[in-house]
Amino acid sequence: MTPYLVSIDLGTTNTVLAYAAPHSADVALFGIDQLTAPGEVHGALLLPSTRYHPAEGELAPGELQLPWLQRDVAGVADVIVGRLARTRGAQVPGRMVGSAKSWLSHPGVDRTAAILPWGADEGVPKVSPVAASASYLAHVRGAWNTRFPDYPLERQQIVLTVPASFDEGARALTLEAARLAGLQGHGTALRLVEEPQAALYDWLYRHRTALAEHLAGVKLVLVADVGGGTTDFSLVKVTLEHGEPVLERIGVGNHLILGGDNMDLALAHLVETRLSSSSNAAAETPQRLSAGRLAQLTERCRAAKEQLLAAGGPEQVAVTLLGSGSKLIGGSRSVMLTRDDVRQIVVDGFFPLNAEQAEARRTRGGIVEFGLPYASDAAVTRHLASFLRQHAAAARAALGIEDDGSLPVPDALLLNGGVFRADALAQRLADTLAGWRGAPLRLLHNDDPDVAVARGGVAYGLARQGLAPSIGGGSPRSYYLLLDGDKAPGVKRRAVCLLPRGAQPGIEVTLKERSFGLRLGRPVRFHLVSTVTDLRHGAGDLAELDPADFVALPTVSTVLKAGDSRVMKEIPVRLAAALSELGTLEVHCVDEASGQRWLLEFQLRGEDEAEEPPEVPPARYADAVEKIDRIFGTRTLQVEGKEVRQLRSQLEHLLGSREKWPTPLLRHLFDALMARAKGRRRSPEHERVWLNLAGWCLRPGFGAPLDDWRIGQLWALFDSGAQYFKDGQVRGEWWTLWRRVAGGLATEAQLRLLDDFAFNLQADASERGRRPATLVDGGEEDMLRLGASLERIPAAYKAEIGNWMIGKVNALPVSGPKFDARTLASFTRYLWALGRVGARHPFHGSAHEVAPVQDVQNWLESLLKLDWKKIEPAGFAAAHLARMTGDRSRDIAPALREQILARMTAVGAPATWSAMVRQVVELDQASEQRMFGDALPPGLKLLA
Repeated sequence: MTPYLVSIDLGTTNTVLAYAAPHSADVALFGIDQLTAPGEVHGALLLPSTRYHPAEGELAPGELQLPWLQRDVAGVADVIVGRLARTRGAQVPGRMVGSAKSWLSHPGVDRTAAILPWGADEGVPKVSPVAASASYLAHVRGAWNTRFPDYPLERQQIVLTVPASFDEGARALTLEAARLAGLQGHGTALRLVEEPQAALYDWLYRHRTALAEHLAGVKLVLVADVGGGTTDFSLVKVTLEHGEPVLERIGVGNHLILGGDNMDLALAHLVETRLSSSSNAAAETPQRLSAGRLAQLTERCRAAKEQLLAAGGPEQVAVTLLGSGSKLIGGSRSVMLTRDDVRQIVVDGFFPLNAEQAEARRTRGGIVEFGLPYASDAAVTRHLASFLRQHAAAARAALGIEDDGSLPVPDALLLNGGVFRADALAQRLADTLAGWRGAPLRLLHNDDPDVAVARGGVAYGLARQGLAPSIGGGSPRSYYLLLDGDKAPGVKRRAVCLLPRGAQPGIEVTLKERSFGLRLGRPVRFHLVSTVTDLRHGAGDLAELDPADFVALPTVSTVLKAGDSRVMKEIPVRLAAALSELGTLEVHCVDEASGQRWLLEFQLRGEDEAEEPPEVPPARYADAVEKIDRIFGTRTLQVEGKEVRQLRSQLEHLLGSREKWPTPLLRHLFDALMARAKGRRRSPEHERVWLNLAGWCLRPGFGAPLDDWRIGQLWALFDSGAQYFKDGQVRGEWWTLWRRVAGGLATEAQLRLLDDFAFNLQADASERGRRPATLVDGGEEDMLRLGASLERIPAAYKAEIGNWMIGKVNALPVSGPKFDARTLASFTRYLWALGRVGARHPFHGSAHEVAPVQDVQNWLESLLKLDWKKIEPAGFAAAHLARMTGDRSRDIAPALREQILARMTAVGAPATWSAMVRQVVELDQASEQRMFGDALPPGLKLLA
């Protein structure tokens, strides 16, 4: 049975489906059935990419019924997808999932974790960005299969569109969403196509009968695609062959989380200020909305923006924020948003004329909200100037002009994305380019930016069958393998080109002149980067890459095993790379002798890690290993306890102060210790020293290649406990080790440590009598430091721990002019731990796992009752509890922030503390070390 050709535009704001029937070249749009009101289903071309999780009893089961039976791929019992989800989300705060596509490209969080709706209250079901995206595809699948039961969607030829700037990680996660939705694995012919290219395919298809006439005189087309969540630029060269235009893509832009969402949010901030001033004119500090209420207001501002920017739209629109609960109507508040407001904020703010052709600023000045890292410069036209400069050489060649130092400007423009439905924004971008060029551009009319990408995906499929005009160009970016580990800012990196720009899909390129040594049976890690800059390198070429020119791809990490019984630890291999027909990068290692192949897969979870340690051991390393082997090796040696205790000082004599041991050396030493782990059981002295050195060398548990593998080896020792658990120093070193490496432990392991934390601090005598021998006792200070280091445990546990800690702080005596040393030590222990438990910027955990902001505010209120001059740790803890993130789901209330800042000024607190409370800054080294509890290894920087 000949399949349909189907294209799905999985957009940030809307999802659209277009198709061509078997043996037909006509492109049609599919009306997607969806709930438009409780119990009412209607078809619409746009399915809002939005989920809503209703409260229990909010809607009757029959009011959620669709024409097909569908189980939510995320496992949420009651969920609404589409138009009704958007409507309810604008009415009820904190229950709507939006912008999942933006989250797919955010490597700073685990995109497979249930984190959306961001900042939602406890009890609201959450889903991952991947699952949310899958739910929109699953909804489309259900609607299609109901309409065409003989042609199930999972059996058709499917084109799925993605931003041109999506990296390999985001593309892989998009494919994972398709798999969860049932659109892969059924023999489906699925391909990824970039959205700007799809938009141009749509234009070419609609003008196919007179294409030479419509492109007469055009040499270079700019496709500017500004959607709800991303901004994408592409350049396409036009040449004539036999009187017919031939198109070749010659450049794409870097990833930008910048689009309609940012504009709506900027308007919401303005309306929020007006709402606050109108309802609380006497307040010195404006009241800020919760994250859920702000999301609700942002949705209403989106609707107002579209009205005010529409041709013939009104001069002003009332934006109403509904009350909550029983005050849903009576508690509502309204302010007016005018056309001038929108023109000033959206048109002038996001699309300034930029006559000076300034490039995008890299300073932190963008809007940070809902946990997403929006582009630091909100001006689309400045990003466009940067893009054109990046591709200046190729643009000049296409235009046939000399390099006179001026900015080469395309002579034709195609606009796409929902943002350009507003005539004012479309005209502003055209005017900006005309001003740069000194003459108007040919505007390639896009009759409907909302559906052009979906239609263009079908046109792309037809072009592959020879039924429509096509665009050449191959891979829009080059891929490189980094060869060195120098990460100093601005220092060029040695790399070898794996796949050059322009490589055609399905054609594998082997680096025949480059041989690599591959370790079998042990984890190996490859660090790949991509660049959209045309550096003119061929496969296998060595290159010196400027860090400003490339983007790091997700780490490739795997354990490769031989297919036969060979015992070789290292074999020579060659690398082979290809852009798959699917549209993703595939890299294989090929055994030179046998031809055996291993596919290298991108690691899409966990921490990004630093470069591979050099194979050449550092100076005196062999001597250091000899010392370690003498103490812990398998040989039976008569070693006195004094020599065991002096091992650390002997290593420092050989290698220098341990605070200065670089990360690669530390990990080499840990490997040497781990290989001799059994030797720690010889005596209490052996175990103390081994635990101390192992924890020091593996801290903070991540940040270097293979750390996840090392952590796995170390964690395997946990259940057996300490050999000499009755020795107080052994017990202390045991817990110090796990505190130091906690950053590398998964949630399950951290929860296991949490059980021990709770037992050691709270178990009564009868419970202690039944404790297993392997559960090592821990003192109060050790347990507090351990518990504070467990950043991957659920936020509710952090709230419970923090409430217990603040209770202990409040119970300490505060009378008298001075504290005795014991009381001050207790304050110090509990306040340090509280500051770490409630920190707004976690060291290694995800931002969605921080302690609830309301609990943190309660702790701060208690800290304000203390005398910070007498109890200095209170101010330090407050600085971390109140530290600014830019994300209101994590940030404390502005009024409380001002109280903290005032107290810091009154007690003369360090300027760095006030700075971290007042604005988004990185920690200075002293604060970082104090908060972490140890100096970080040289070369490691924990990015908050």
